[in-house]
Amino acid sequence: MIVQAALPLVAEYGAAVTTQQIARAAGIGEGTIFRVFADKDEVLDACLAEAMSPDRVLRELVSISLDQPLADRLVEAIEALHAHLGRMGAVAGALMASGRRPRRDPLASGEARPGLDRETSLATVRDALAELFEPDQDTLRLSPERSAQVFMFAASSAGRLAGQGVPSLTSAEIVDMFLHGALAAGR
Repeated sequence: MIVQAALPLVAEYGAAVTTQQIARAAGIGEGTIFRVFADKDEVLDACLAEAMSPDRVLRELVSISLDQPLADRLVEAIEALHAHLGRMGAVAGALMASGRRPRRDPLASGEARPGLDRETSLATVRDALAELFEPDQDTLRLSPERSAQVFMFAASSAGRLAGQGVPSLTSAEIVDMFLHGALAAGR
């Protein structure tokens, strides 16, 4: 509850957020924070770990209906992935912009979730994406797992292009390019 209340504040204020602001947002007394966390740095580390955890994006991916056409499933998947990347970037970026470097990498240290490292995190997201491809596996050039891997690359790369003098691609445009390539129909 404390971390959930703190996340938007950390994204806004970075390390300059106060425990008083966090307590107010959580609807608790400031002293309660220090019964759970040793200090503010520990709260900030927990916020970074939560932002980097794939749990939320995994819940969103598995909730996508497999009864929809593949393109519609992938549009929803891209939106979930972009929201996840946005949450990570907002928290990590605000902390770095305010001069705070993480004491440790939450995925490398297993803080995001016990037994979860960066590779395992990416693999669990890829596996959830592969499930979205499985109903159409007979029409795919690659296996659902390989398709998911390429799709993850396309989805994350498209987000990096935004703001570099290139208009942002919509989720539907990314999916259309992924599924149908750059050539116009019939060419």
